[in-house]
Amino acid sequence: MTVTIYGLGCRSTKKARQWMITNQIPYVERNLLDDPLTVHELQELLRLTTDGTDDIISKRSLPYKTMNIDLDKLSLLELLEIVHEHPRLLKSPLIVENKKLQVGYNEEEIRQFLPRKVRKFQRLQWKADHLQLLDF
Repeated sequence: MTVTIYGLGCRSTKKARQWMITNQIPYVERNLLDDPLTVHELQELLRLTTDGTDDIISKRSLPYKTMNIDLDKLSLLELLEIVHEHPRLLKSPLIVENKKLQVGYNEEEIRQFLPRKVRKFQRLQWKADHLQLLDF
């Protein structure tokens, strides 16, 4: 499977891209400013969230602060249309593979995109490196 990085060209998106390259994970990147998510794509993304729009909307973003709209009073469709028109409302990056979603760059959480065999090997390697033999 190929990982998709939806980003806004921010530092976190660059970190995610570099992590994928370093770990030889196939990925595609989509700049949301050049190619915003459609309403349908946003609906698909929401299916992967735990807390719905709260997981993917950046309430610290400039558009959110300046829009003077109570997003909580909008219907889901109205909200998604606004997000489509103003992609900077989204947190960045949104990293997706199959049914996995990571919002933002997090060094620990991004490991979920490593193949299971690699994660298992790295965990065993870490244990071996940190195992201290007891002297009897």
